[in-house]
Amino acid sequence: MDLSKFSSPFLIDDICKYLDSITTYNCAAKASVDIALHDLVGNIIGQPWWKMWGFDPEKTPCTTYTIGLADKPEVVNKTKELIEDPHGFKVIKVKLGMTEEADKMMIETIRSVTDLPINIDANQGWKDKHYALDMIHWLNERNVKMIEQPMPKLMLDETAWVRENSPLPIVADEACQRLTDIPHLKGAYDGFNIKLMKCTGLREAREMVSLGESIGMKMMIGCMSETSAAISAAAQLSPKMTWADIDGNLLISNDCYKGMQVIDGKITVYDKPGLGLEVVDNVWGDKKREIRNKESKSKY
Repeated sequence: MDLSKFSSPFLIDDICKYLDSITTYNCAAKASVDIALHDLVGNIIGQPWWKMWGFDPEKTPCTTYTIGLADKPEVVNKTKELIEDPHGFKVIKVKLGMTEEADKMMIETIRSVTDLPINIDANQGWKDKHYALDMIHWLNERNVKMIEQPMPKLMLDETAWVRENSPLPIVADEACQRLTDIPHLKGAYDGFNIKLMKCTGLREAREMVSLGESIGMKMMIGCMSETSAAISAAAQLSPKMTWADIDGNLLISNDCYKGMQVIDGKITVYDKPGLGLEVVDNVWGDKKREIRNKESKSKY
């Protein structure tokens, strides 16, 4: 990679096209350069990207907090922790797609603690369309609001049948990686999930938003395990989203940035330049001290 051929960081489109031409994959690496460029350019201009794109910060959605597969007592504990969390989460995300017994145990256990709305990510786990539809009807009766990737991504016709008969919206995740995937999703899904680490960053994600709006599909903004740099980048797009799952920075212990905040469950973006980031200076020092302490204890 040689970025010296570009005379200005404002040439984001040309730079990102060049990066994409180097290799087919390594999308997260491409996203890291894209995010850095957007933050730099936004800081030079002195404006946040949500404002430059003309998005309304009041229209940001609530983000979910994920409860993964666990045994019953742990699910109860995780649910109680979520309810008491100071961020005030209003929607729970639950990963399903295991056995019917395990899936239903997860939902029934959570429902024994709270009736907060639930979004489901089935992780391509339901292989039969009739079973998938039966599960969706069962979930619909338990205050579930949407289903993410119920069936394997290559089972497009079966997913289209499920969507046609489903009482809940169906959202593509694994089936939607990049901009070119979206035209194939129309009719099989109600919406699609945008993840910066999959689509190479904000430049392409912004194009995905425009295409989604033009063909009448709803959108979700998602994430991996990421620092607040990437999460705050994704948050710039959030006013255009129906659903959001950008809690990745809350699941790591060494976040070296401060940016987007979750307040009363809602994504909150600020009128700060670029991605609105602040560097947390002491996090790496604290982490190194923690590692050194563990190493010292292990020696003795």
